[in-house]
Amino acid sequence: MTKAINKFTSETRPTVVVIGYGNPHRGDDAIGDTVVSRLHALKMSNLKAYSVTQLTPELSGKLAAADIAIFVDACKLNNVDTVRIKSVDACGSETAGSAVPAFGHSCDPCSLLALTYSAYGHYPQAWWIEVPASDFIKGQPLSELAEYGIAQALAEIKELITSGAKSQSS
Repeated sequence: MTKAINKFTSETRPTVVVIGYGNPHRGDDAIGDTVVSRLHALKMSNLKAYSVTQLTPELSGKLAAADIAIFVDACKLNNVDTVRIKSVDACGSETAGSAVPAFGHSCDPCSLLALTYSAYGHYPQAWWIEVPASDFIKGQPLSELAEYGIAQALAEIKELITSGAKSQSS
């Protein structure tokens, strides 16, 4: 598979897409939406951040235009209070030669990257940030655990953007 490979100089920066997903009305499931809102406040010219309730095939066009993609989601992790970051690659039956995607209207980051590859011939370098969450009750505010995880996720996103730009320019 071919990832998006670009040559960056000290004057150029990679295009970064952050997709935060989850239901903003269900307590800690609003983590993705909250991270995206806080990223918008940074006003980074090379950053495009999207808040969606679920990952859908329509997002593949946005991913195809990116050099770096970061997915952010709430995750009920037992006895864990720190974010979990995974490098993700395209996987699943959505790869080239597949007639029908293996998912309906929602999917996971790996499948979405595979669909992007199938449709566009490349996909961005990508990470999946899972933020610890404890309360998914409708109408509830973010928990203390979620707020702590959001701060961690934002710091990790900034680091991934910085380190991704450095690794792609060398």
